[in-house]
Amino acid sequence: MSFDEVYAAHYADLTVQLYAYFGDRQEAQDVVQEAFCRALARWPAVAAYDDPVAWVRRVAWNLAVSKWRRARTALSFLHRQRADDHHVDGPSPERVALVTALATLPDKQRRAMVLHYLADMTVAEIADREGVAEGTVKSWLHRARAALAAQLRPEPATAEVRDV
Repeated sequence: MSFDEVYAAHYADLTVQLYAYFGDRQEAQDVVQEAFCRALARWPAVAAYDDPVAWVRRVAWNLAVSKWRRARTALSFLHRQRADDHHVDGPSPERVALVTALATLPDKQRRAMVLHYLADMTVAEIADREGVAEGTVKSWLHRARAALAAQLRPEPATAEVRDV
């Protein structure tokens, strides 16, 4: 039998078997497909077996068991991590405002701000990285700071006027 004939005759049956094991049709299709890919790569040797389909089935089942074990190990690790995790508060309103304001800056200004203030790069290092003059980087930083200051300036408190 040719590979195409074996594939056409047995793909669906193997997928149903693995679907019953996984309970997930996509996973079953994935492992059966992978098993057939491995069979194709060594088809002359596999075709010489008494039952090439048995070889493909064994490979598919081995792949399924390996996936199941990896998933079980990952879940076990995840459960252990959650037990040890402490609650982490979300970002503060100031941080949200800063990230939102940074997103409004032109790309070059935003990159200069991040590299200078978060990556601790000097103006000279940023200029070298970006392939521009140091004065250009200083200009980007100045404009970015001015734009951020305008956006992040606290709202002036409105004083109530009372009639005396």
